[in-house]
Amino acid sequence: MADEDDRRRVRIADLLLRLRQVGVTDRRVVSAIEAVPRDLFVRAEHQDTAYAERALPIDCGQTISAPVVVGMMTAALDVSDRDKVLEIGTGSGYQTAILAKLARRVYTIDRFRTLVKTAEARFETLRLTNITTMVADGAEGWPAQAPFDRIIITAADEAIPEALSEQVRVGGVIVAPVGPVGGVQRLVRLERTEEGMDETFLADVRFVPLIRGVAEHL
Repeated sequence: MADEDDRRRVRIADLLLRLRQVGVTDRRVVSAIEAVPRDLFVRAEHQDTAYAERALPIDCGQTISAPVVVGMMTAALDVSDRDKVLEIGTGSGYQTAILAKLARRVYTIDRFRTLVKTAEARFETLRLTNITTMVADGAEGWPAQAPFDRIIITAADEAIPEALSEQVRVGGVIVAPVGPVGGVQRLVRLERTEEGMDETFLADVRFVPLIRGVAEHL
């Protein structure tokens, strides 16, 4: 156990260095990432590569994003402890857990019931009590809880779904990959103003597609 703890500390230290190299230096963000054990969110066969700089497969044909991408998205979202955050694409729950360390409350949606149930068990293990989950079509958002201060989308579409754009408050922020399925997408930060959306380009990325509807039997 001591050897495993030592290996984890080395991997986390390496991740924090990589985050600094891409400009993720906000102390709250770094501390949240440091506090969430990434190896809890990956399959047993990927334990040794949990902190490697690449996306890894999870259940239902989905992925857990590369750790630096998670860090960049979290930093760009600029979450305060007063914010109500909507996450589209719970996935493994890793990004959700990091957001829960930063926000007042996180609402997270996934179309796969299996992923939501597994993520809920992980949240319980980490004693995260400010997360509310739902199995639903993420493109429709969570109207009953809108407006949100921050929205993060962890699957790609050609454009931000209109329902989600309408559910972020004026002054709020959306961070999402936008672009063709199966191709290179643009990770962008959108800030809603009275006139519309101000867009900032963050990086080129590749995400799984944002699929409408709720998955059957999964």
